[in-house]
This record gives sequence, structure tokens and C-alpha cells, in this order.
Amino acid sequence: MIRLFNHYLSVRTLLLAAIEAMVLFQSVVLVFQLRVADFSLRLPVAEAGVFTSVMLLMMTALGLYQAQAEPFRVTVQRVLVAYGLSLVLMSFFFYVFPSFYVGRGAFLVSSLFAMAGVMVVRLVFFRMTDIGLPRRRVLVLGNGPEAEEIIRYLHEGELVRAVQYAGMYPVVAERETGEPERRINHDQLMRTVRDLRVSEIVIAVRDRRGGVLPLRQLLDARLTGVRVMDLAAFYERERGMLKVDNLRASWLIFGQGFDQGMTRDVVKRLFDVVVSLVMLVLTLPILLVTMLLIVLETGFPVFYRQERVGQAGVPFTIYKLRSMRQDAEKDGRPQWATTGDNRCTRVGRFIRLTRIDELPQLFNVLRGDMSFVGPRPERPFFVQQLITDIPYYDIRHSVKPGVTGWSQVRYPYGASVEDSLAKLQYDLYYVKNHSLFLDLLILVETAQVVLLGKGAR
Repeated sequence: MIRLFNHYLSVRTLLLAAIEAMVLFQSVVLVFQLRVADFSLRLPVAEAGVFTSVMLLMMTALGLYQAQAEPFRVTVQRVLVAYGLSLVLMSFFFYVFPSFYVGRGAFLVSSLFAMAGVMVVRLVFFRMTDIGLPRRRVLVLGNGPEAEEIIRYLHEGELVRAVQYAGMYPVVAERETGEPERRINHDQLMRTVRDLRVSEIVIAVRDRRGGVLPLRQLLDARLTGVRVMDLAAFYERERGMLKVDNLRASWLIFGQGFDQGMTRDVVKRLFDVVVSLVMLVLTLPILLVTMLLIVLETGFPVFYRQERVGQAGVPFTIYKLRSMRQDAEKDGRPQWATTGDNRCTRVGRFIRLTRIDELPQLFNVLRGDMSFVGPRPERPFFVQQLITDIPYYDIRHSVKPGVTGWSQVRYPYGASVEDSLAKLQYDLYYVKNHSLFLDLLILVETAQVVLLGKGAR
């Protein structure tokens, strides 16, 4: 993992994207040269760059750079869909900017070569990197449930491609019930680190009082190049979340992140306005047709207004297209929305699946109540309950709520206190590490959520 613009990215994923970018770019340039057979002509560098950018964007939006492994057949299907969408976008681009047009035949052949090249790269890349790339050897320092949890995680799915579990080093000895706790002599820690070729130590200890941690030995390990990190930092890097049960107030106060400032506010506001205006223009026909369908099925009102909690805990009115019956909360008591909610209309189920019901929130963004990217705003009734039940919940209100967010692209739709806790951990990661780069990444991954119907309810 490397940290780029406050966000952790997989080296393996970046390497794959870089190789595929070269294949896509060179396919357009080389095929153009071969078809024209005149090397004195200007090379279509700009055109190749646009095609490469569009194709990479579509592949990212369709989840082709996600961490989870999938069958090659599914990869082929996603590449084909990405290729089709790229052709549509490139046709529109050539229509708007005819000076970039390279010829239908040359573009079609080069794009077919590019798609074939991507297939070959992916077929070879994963087999080679599974064998060739060195893996980080992780030593878990600690006893108890925290150590057991992280050991289970280290043996999960895609993580084993980059990380190898080296072993567990306890901080207290095993004891019978009623027997006093016995500390371990840590003089052998450095020898263990050398013998197991450890490159990283993760401290999985909840209570660090009373000299439990071998601080001198950990310092020696750090000075020899071994990385030492606690559970909170490990989960932040590997899973893009801040696990609430591993957090300490001192870690949040003295650690990096939670940057705020005038420059960040101005950049984010410009991003919000530009993206919202573009989205409104592109989706206006969809919005009008959906409004008509809602009226034909269940009549007025078309829009649904609801009070939500915004930045600094200030309430505001959010707008959505109505997807439920008019009497969805006839008893006046707020209810969690659930998967397959029987209060949804037929049109409502479709617009929830495709996220069309969220489009009116673009007006909230333009008004300044919301940002395009941020934690999803919740209703005051539930916020009061969640602040009581979940530690650090109100930290998410330090930034503007968003139409989409990190928890929306990382966690399926949830409607309970447990789900709110899980999503909060992703929201805390966003609040701590938010940047324009992360906003753009979330924007692209939101397209994946919409296109693949992830988290629909």
C-alpha cells in the first residue's frame, strides 16, 4: 500500500492500471501508424490520451480495479461493457471536437486491439504477480480477541496476495482461571522478528497500561526498518475505515488528518457546484420522465421533503423524488427503510435501485446544505439515538453531508444501529482523509454502485 493524497492505494492495482494505460495508449498510436503507413504525419497522441482516460474511467466505474478476486469470465464481461460505454463516449467526444477525429476505421481497429491487449494483460498479470511480488510478513503482537480478529483478517481472500501472516507474539502468558496474570520476557522479540523475517508488527492490545508493551524492543525493531503500527492505523490502511472499537481519543487528536481550511473549503465548493450543474444538465430528461411516472402511478406530491442533520448538527430540509406511498409513515413515527420495503411503489423500487430518487439533492448541493461527496445525512430522530449508542458518531457532522460518500461505495445499504456503526467507520475515514482526489475516486466508484446495482434497497 502507498499513501497518495491522504488515501491508501494498492501498489498492485496501480501497477495494473499503469500497464493497461500503456497498452491502451500504444494501441491507438501504433494501429494509426500501420493503417496510414506515413510516419511523417502527426501521431494521434491527444486522441490516444483521451481514449486511454475514458477507457480507464469506465473500467474503474465497472469495478475492474476492485480488490476482490473474481472469475475471469466476469472480468471479460465487465471489460466488454466498459469498451461499449467508451465507444459511446468517444463518439460523442468526436462529434463535439471534430478536430480530434482519427477516422472510423483506424479508431475501431485500434480500440479492438486495445481491448484484446487488456484481456491478455489481465490474464498474465495476476498469475505473474501472485508469484513474483514480495509480500509483507506481519507479526501480530498481543493476546485476546483483537489479536484473533486480525489473524482471521490476515487470512482472508485478496489480502493474502499482498500480506503474509508471520505469527503471533503474546504479551502475557497463558493462565488458568483465577491465576494472576504473568508477563512474558520480551528479550526474544528481536530474535523472533529476525527468524520469521518480519517486515511489519501490528499491535493488537486493547489495554496498554502497566508496561504491557515491550517498548524498548519495539523501538529496536523500528530502527532496523520493521514497521510498527497499531490496529487503528492497520485497518485504516488496509480497509479504508476507522474501527470504532480500536480508536482512542489521543490517536484522533495527535494523528494526521482531519484537515480543514479556507483553501480546502473553496476547492470543495467549486467541485460541488461544477459537478452538480453538469449532473443536472445530463439527468434533466430522466428527472422529468420520472416525475411524470410518479404522478401517473400515485399522483402528487412528486417530491419528498424530510428534515436531516447537516454540518455542525444544523438541521436542513432534504429533497428526494417520492418513492413510497403517501402514507408511508402514517403513524408519524420515523422508520428505517429496509430492503424490499413494501411501502415502495413500483416506480419507487426502480428509482431506488438506480439512485434516481437522489437527483433532487443536487439542488441541496447548489444551495450549500450539502456537498456532492460526504457522509449521508440522517434524520434527527435517529441521530439522537445513534449519538447515544455509538462512540464518535457526531464526528461525521464536522463536514457537510453528501449525495454520495465513502460508506456508500464501501458498504451495502443498511438500516439499523449495527449498520450505522459499520458505515460510521467508513465515514470517519473520509472525515479524517478527505481530499479532492478522494472525492473524485468516490465519484467514479459511485458510477459502479449505480451501474451494478450495489446496495439497492
